Amino acid sequence: MISSRDSMRSFFVSVLLLVVAGGAPALAQTPSDTPSDTTPSTATMFPHQAASWWWLSGQVNLISQAHGRFPSPYQGDNSFRPQGEHALSRLWTIYTGVKLPGHTDVLVNIESAGGRGLSDALGLAGFTNLDVVRNPTLGSAPYLARAMLHTTIALGHDVVDTTPSPLALAAQLPARRIEIRAGKLGMADFFDVNAVGSDSHLQFTNWTVDNDGAYDYAADTRGYTYAAIVEYDTPPWSLRFGEALMPTVANGIDLDWTISRARAENLELELRPATGLAVRILGYANHANMGDYGEAIQGFLSGRDAVPDVVAHRAPGRVKTGAGLNAEYALTTLVRLFARAGWNEGHHESFAYTEANNSVQAGGDLRGERWSRSQDRLGIALVSNGLSELHREYLALGGQGFLLGDGTLRYGREDIVETYYTAHLWRGLSASGGLQYIDHPGYNRDRGPVLVGMLRLHVEF
Repeated sequence: MISSRDSMRSFFVSVLLLVVAGGAPALAQTPSDTPSDTTPSTATMFPHQAASWWWLSGQVNLISQAHGRFPSPYQGDNSFRPQGEHALSRLWTIYTGVKLPGHTDVLVNIESAGGRGLSDALGLAGFTNLDVVRNPTLGSAPYLARAMLHTTIALGHDVVDTTPSPLALAAQLPARRIEIRAGKLGMADFFDVNAVGSDSHLQFTNWTVDNDGAYDYAADTRGYTYAAIVEYDTPPWSLRFGEALMPTVANGIDLDWTISRARAENLELELRPATGLAVRILGYANHANMGDYGEAIQGFLSGRDAVPDVVAHRAPGRVKTGAGLNAEYALTTLVRLFARAGWNEGHHESFAYTEANNSVQAGGDLRGERWSRSQDRLGIALVSNGLSELHREYLALGGQGFLLGDGTLRYGREDIVETYYTAHLWRGLSASGGLQYIDHPGYNRDRGPVLVGMLRLHVEF
């Protein structure tokens, strides 16, 4: 299935370019990822000094995916294409940072997202590749991904050791503290994070496995926004609040700076009651110029609109609320488990992340120590995504969202199983293979199932 000559040629040419460029400065990370959880001394091409006052690193991530023909009696403009296809995505990011007096970091990241996703990233709520930008017409020109100020206020004398990362440069932090971040950032870097399922570079690649599919977090098309986040941390628990800008339109690249009418509030409580266990409880409210599915349906049924069109029924100041539960547990030194569940109200249109009104997932990973590959990981996850009654009726009548629209719909939950194996090859070089089985793509019982194969190369500098 992944033996397409053109796809493999593109993949291996990219591999060759990486080898040739191995001495270049740091590259890569997805718009909605946290840094990988591997050890810096073995997971990067070059060593990083924890005591340094500056930071320079990066990653490159190449993902090749393909699927064969699958059953589809009909399709629409936003359908996942039933013909066999392949796609290669390319993502690199350069991370820079400096430490200032007073426990303050200034962090700036430059990124480029190139290539494409299967079906141009349309037709699935749980799309197969988190690295793909949802609007391929934006091109691959480098852009500013993150530019933020991060400061820490100590609330006691006790300190804890931490691992410096591109998003936090300190090697030690006060055990009780307040952390403040402000600037351009990714909300999913700090909310709904999970050590087992948040990294499309070394772990899963599906949108609704690496993130809660029902968490319609504030972001532009590339996954970033301008925000301020305040976090209170103690050893057993943390509480974080974020205020962020929303896009002007669903899946839009431009952000609305008039916060009186458009903004997003995010509140998350993280509990760490035992070693290896973390539970996160999330709530959010998005204010934006949103459409209403019920109004779009009535506009069509009354004859005012030729087709159901949620865009034609937008109004400023509408509010979309949601909640999520996120847990991870280190069962042993080799086995980790994780789970998520999420919900959002289904009257107003999906706006920033993906078209899902509820989602539940569970999975885990296994470190390869038993077969003498201690830095390898094998992972598996199952996710089931669903729509509200109004959302599914809107699609069944022929409406389109920013991702979905088969022309009609015989509704069924979009169920996905993803598995991967990541092999550590040398220093910061890793390679992965994986499969995704997708039943009812785009929530449609008339289409699918489809099997998607994946090859991935990851370099961390």
